[in-house]
Amino acid sequence: MIPTLAEVCTQALGLPAAPVLIPRILHVLSREDSSVAEFESVVKLDTALAVSTLRLANSAYFSAGHNRVDNLGDAIQRLGQREIYRLAALALTGRWMNTPVKGFGWEASDFCRFSLVTAVAAEYLAEQTGRVEPQTAYTAGLLHEVGKLAVAYSCANHFGEIRERQESQGITWLEAEKSVLGYNHAEVGAMLLRRWNFPEVLIAVAQYNPPTASAPAAALPLLVHVHAAKFLATSMGPGVGDDGFLFNLNAPLLSEWGITNALLESALPVIFDRASRIMKEKLTYGQLSF
Repeated sequence: MIPTLAEVCTQALGLPAAPVLIPRILHVLSREDSSVAEFESVVKLDTALAVSTLRLANSAYFSAGHNRVDNLGDAIQRLGQREIYRLAALALTGRWMNTPVKGFGWEASDFCRFSLVTAVAAEYLAEQTGRVEPQTAYTAGLLHEVGKLAVAYSCANHFGEIRERQESQGITWLEAEKSVLGYNHAEVGAMLLRRWNFPEVLIAVAQYNPPTASAPAAALPLLVHVHAAKFLATSMGPGVGDDGFLFNLNAPLLSEWGITNALLESALPVIFDRASRIMKEKLTYGQLSF
């Protein structure tokens, strides 16, 4: 029996380490008058994140020439809130995205790997165009296909039928999911992010994936950058599932927003370098941990 859309989301909400703290961290960051104490009050709610924060602050890169810090407040002061946010986004989503699931032909950590490469790509493209805040693009890249994990977790037994429907009818993977399940992973992702109280612009990135004419105008710049980032991440290959290139690439829309073929081609080596620095030897294979 196929679970309903609501049932898929409810089951996903029960998975360990759901990234529910990210909206709270985003809220603190969005205020110009936020303090280190406010940031610390959120970070310390997740023990593993707090430990990671202290470890990073005392790493050779950040502690050179300084004494070791032994409390969160000093660690946040040393790293800066933006650096802490990047660490938090990766740690909080990475643990959830490493949940073992079947369905897309993923190996260990593949979903997390692909999401991270997309995040790095979205951030870089935002830096180049200046039309989207890079931090927001990074977050959107991490979360844009969060519904995939939920669908794979709850509906793995139906993936054979989805795959057969896609191949026999020559439709996109999203269309095949909708045909078999009655919903697709974009709808699931939007519902999950809404239940986790994420901002509407990030919910839109999950829902309108790929971008359509009905997408909210306010979310369109971010949608375009993540759409291009997904294309780049798929082209690179790490973590790509069975759905691969089975989506509609809106190339005219990318060009309209200044994301040209030349920019995409020049972006690939930079994204590879940045992703390699984060995942090191596990860029293409192996269990990731954050």
